[in-house]
Amino acid sequence: METITQQVTALATGADEVTRKHILTELRDLSYALESPEDTTLRLQGTNLTLAVVRIGLNLKIFEHLANSASPLTLKELVDLTNADGLLLARILRTLAGYGVIKETGVDEFASTNVSTTLARPGTAGIIKHYFDVVGLLYQATPAYLDKHGYKDLNDAHNTVFQAAHDTTQTPFEWISSRPEAYANFNTYMAARNADQVSWLQNYPVHKDISPTDPNINPERVLFVDVGGGIGHQATDFRAKYKEIPGRVLNQDLAFPIKQAKGIGAPGVEHMVHDIFTPNPIKGAKYYYIREVMHDWPDAKSITILQHLVDAMAEDSLVLVDEMVLPDKGVPWQVMQMDISMMVTFGAMERTEAQWTHIFDTVGLERVRSVVHRPGMLETVTALRRKRGM
Repeated sequence: METITQQVTALATGADEVTRKHILTELRDLSYALESPEDTTLRLQGTNLTLAVVRIGLNLKIFEHLANSASPLTLKELVDLTNADGLLLARILRTLAGYGVIKETGVDEFASTNVSTTLARPGTAGIIKHYFDVVGLLYQATPAYLDKHGYKDLNDAHNTVFQAAHDTTQTPFEWISSRPEAYANFNTYMAARNADQVSWLQNYPVHKDISPTDPNINPERVLFVDVGGGIGHQATDFRAKYKEIPGRVLNQDLAFPIKQAKGIGAPGVEHMVHDIFTPNPIKGAKYYYIREVMHDWPDAKSITILQHLVDAMAEDSLVLVDEMVLPDKGVPWQVMQMDISMMVTFGAMERTEAQWTHIFDTVGLERVRSVVHRPGMLETVTALRRKRGM
């Protein structure tokens, strides 16, 4: 077994993202193929418990304590650090070790692993808290919801599993923004996703769209608008990378994230309160960039969002849609996990190329180019211009 492990590790070391994820999927499938019926049953029945004990570990900062220690910690040391009951903590620690989250190095002695070191990161902790506290209830409620509604696809943002599970009439964004802890976890989640990913700016060829001698690119014109950009990560990154290109850089979103963005401050970036379902006040910008917004909305709403951008475009304007673009076959499980999350939360979806084409055609946009910038998750920037004569 040691030789096999070494061979697989060597194969994965230095592999690109797509290959590494493929190796993980192959190993998973091999593991499943070796299971007995009892193994399969025990694994599946404990799925919810795995996330629950991880959430407890986050509450007690177990993963931080282990990550910050140069050597394994004893049960007594962890009791002193967490103030938890010794017997209870021992049971939680043994369960975490059994799931491979931490390592049991001796009797009542535990150490960090690759998994728990990741969980010790604030960004990862925010993601797990968001999914356990907010989204987990939706997964639990989905089977009964679909059965009650005749197994019809969800496409109404105001009538999804979210409203049923949380007993609310609010949209997910309204609900989360009215709860400080949930909102903080969500923002930590978004920031962590941005920090861990290769930026689209490393792959997208801005130089093909903007000539150094183009008289239409000038300091007075808006160069880049991040539509629905939260606290402005993408606008900030764009301005930092393209300092030499003249023009204004704006970030647009609702009042609460814009207030936060102004508090953070970013050189060369303006922040504007704007509702994506209303006409965009910025006319004739070179780029209207919109990232992971339309996967939060069903087709009708997404068409409305894009139509407002089309109405604001100049002749040389481009809309940059940064979203997952799914193939017709062989979609990675990580992507389908996100798709189902969008369905139960927003009545929305991750879309195939044909589904995106339908939306673009409806509002009179045509592709200029598509650039895949995160292959393992199928994340793609699609540059679009107005169809000629429209």
